[in-house]
Amino acid sequence: MQLQFWKYEGAGNDFILIDNRRGEIQLQTEQIRWLCDRHFGIGADGFISLLTAEGYDFAMQYFNADGRESTMCGNGGRCLVDFAARLSLWQEHCNFLAIDGPHQAYRMDNGWIALHMKDVNHIERTYDTAILNTGSPHLVKYADHLDQIDVKAEGRKIRYSERFAQEGINVNFIEYGQDALLIRTYERGVEDETLACGTGITAAALLAAGHEARTYRIPVQARGGRLEVRFKKIDDQHFTDIWLCGPANPVFTGTIDLSSTAFQEFLQTIES
Repeated sequence: MQLQFWKYEGAGNDFILIDNRRGEIQLQTEQIRWLCDRHFGIGADGFISLLTAEGYDFAMQYFNADGRESTMCGNGGRCLVDFAARLSLWQEHCNFLAIDGPHQAYRMDNGWIALHMKDVNHIERTYDTAILNTGSPHLVKYADHLDQIDVKAEGRKIRYSERFAQEGINVNFIEYGQDALLIRTYERGVEDETLACGTGITAAALLAAGHEARTYRIPVQARGGRLEVRFKKIDDQHFTDIWLCGPANPVFTGTIDLSSTAFQEFLQTIES
């Protein structure tokens, strides 16, 4: 079977996208894992299927690089919005359905995609960490000398700790820069550091808000590029009208043979 795909990136967070509006493409976990593999397949942090949903412009189904369906992906959602625009599924504003519910989006004047995220109504805080869900679960930890942290090792330690081992959690390390909040993220499902994470950037930005209950615009610098989060703070536990804003760029398109020798060789590596 030949699969047509599009490769996208949003601040270095990269994805494989397919147009599956007819619902004819049914991939196995191992196939998605292979497609996302950077040695045997195309290579990506995640895989996204564009579907239909009654009452919406389109729907989003997201899979982590490990081939398992996962929770909301902010940068992936923004990339899918751009992809849907190129398929003429929307013009000025769109309304789509994801695993965590409805989302709205639009294209900003600078070409960025702005994606409306779910409200946040609970944050668990300690003296230097916070845990919250912005569509996906995140732990945010304040750090000094962010550039010196072994994000994969430290993130993995937390992600596989007794509390989080079963469901997993994304781990973000943040530091205040001169003109933006700095962030590095370990993503579950990828099990490594990624160049950006949209729901993680959203979580970090909410925590960076001041004490005043008002509207904020927080610039965030990830390793793969700059994004911005806009939101209204009600109090320390409640945040509404959250928008994740950033680039969403097509990289290339192509076809791949799902029964290729490369797939068979990949299966041998994961079975051994």
